[in-house]
Amino acid sequence: MVRPVRAEDRDWIRRFITERWSAEVVAVHGVIYRPHELPGFVAEQAGKPVGLLTYQLAGDACEIITLDSTRPGMGVGTALIEAVREAARAAGCRRLWLVTTNDNLEALRFYQKRGFVLAAVHRNAVAAARRLKPEISRTGAHGIPIRDEIELELLLD
Repeated sequence: MVRPVRAEDRDWIRRFITERWSAEVVAVHGVIYRPHELPGFVAEQAGKPVGLLTYQLAGDACEIITLDSTRPGMGVGTALIEAVREAARAAGCRRLWLVTTNDNLEALRFYQKRGFVLAAVHRNAVAAARRLKPEISRTGAHGIPIRDEIELELLLD
């Protein structure tokens, strides 16, 4: 089941994001986000949270800020994407987009399989994010140096 974030979820979100992202904040494209303050969706199984997606609306675009699942390969992420896609459409958005880093091969695969396309590569952008959030590792998945932000988008009909 996927449901909108509720006020009583905020403390759990703060802990969950800190556990998964090394801090309670996320730094992307030069901006600090506090996911526990953003709108979002929680995926639950047997009454327990197993996934979270947070987002931000701006004009006719909806940006996914975080997407995490504790049960990879079980459809949690896909269900969260579908929920935010519907919320974005209902808000009049024409574009759903996000940023990931160059080392995050699993995310690149995941999003492209769900219709997202590469929209831009921001070379060396992680250096600016690291100034805002020093906890960002220099090396990521598969030993790949984390340097670039990759923007993906899905145009909504």
